[in-house]
Amino acid sequence: MKHGKKYNESAKLIDRAKLYDSEEALAIAVKSATAKFDETVEAHIRLGVDSRHADQQVRGAVVLPNGTGKNVRVAVFAKGDAADAAAAAGAEIVGAEDLLAQVQGGMLDFDVCIASPDMMGLVGRLGKVLGPRGLMPSPKAGTVTPDVAKAVTEAKAGKIEYRLDKTNIIHCPIGKASFGAEKLVENFNTLMDAIVKARPAALKGQYIKSCVVATTMGPGIRINSAKYGV
Repeated sequence: MKHGKKYNESAKLIDRAKLYDSEEALAIAVKSATAKFDETVEAHIRLGVDSRHADQQVRGAVVLPNGTGKNVRVAVFAKGDAADAAAAAGAEIVGAEDLLAQVQGGMLDFDVCIASPDMMGLVGRLGKVLGPRGLMPSPKAGTVTPDVAKAVTEAKAGKIEYRLDKTNIIHCPIGKASFGAEKLVENFNTLMDAIVKARPAALKGQYIKSCVVATTMGPGIRINSAKYGV
């Protein structure tokens, strides 16, 4: 596979055979971000679970201490006082049956979808639309909650959801290259702590198989996950 000049220059900073400490890896990632835009830094964590088994699912949400650097657009399904509270907390879109009709009509101009519990009968009709896009509200992710205002505030502050893909890997943004290594390390450690705590009780053997961080346009940097003791 051919790569561009900037990618190849960045790759020279990395020893492919080495497992880096998170501090060093993220310092290299920041240095390798040479695109004309502010690159996102992502963590890719491969787990030793089998997502086909219900008792080995790993899913949750965590608020990154330094945010994600992204302007998060929030849609909320709520009525009455809950709808008013969501709007006051900064949700861009708030509604009930009217919002259902908009989404069914193809309106998906939001990054996070939150719902009060009484709205899930309505939101359930949107499973085929929201599910494949990772937007379906979920109690585990904290996006189905009676306190929709708090959920909106957390989403705006940098709350991210982590969940396994079909290959048992979790992919999560941990900030922008412009954050600098120190803030990215804080975000990364917060994410890893949450994933470690979410270890399924049914799992036997190694939990975290490997971990790689990379910028949007840069090469992957392998992190030594042994420090997490799992």
